[in-house]
Amino acid sequence: MQLTDRFLGIMSNIAVLVGIALGIGGLVRVGSIFIAVGTAGIALKARHSRKFDFYFPLVIAVALFALAIALPHGR
Repeated sequence: MQLTDRFLGIMSNIAVLVGIALGIGGLVRVGSIFIAVGTAGIALKARHSRKFDFYFPLVIAVALFALAIALPHGR
């Protein structure tokens, strides 16, 4: 299955929504990881546009993922 921009956008939006719902439900670490993956997918969707539109969300996604892993008690 080829990864198209439309499929990537839909899956990224779903991952972000699931992450927000998990964060509201109390699973902050898992929710942050879902949001980081969704943000990385949105950044990959913009890989053909300007550099800022690609690298800035990707840096935010990596930082959020690192923060989620470093949380001592992510509950």
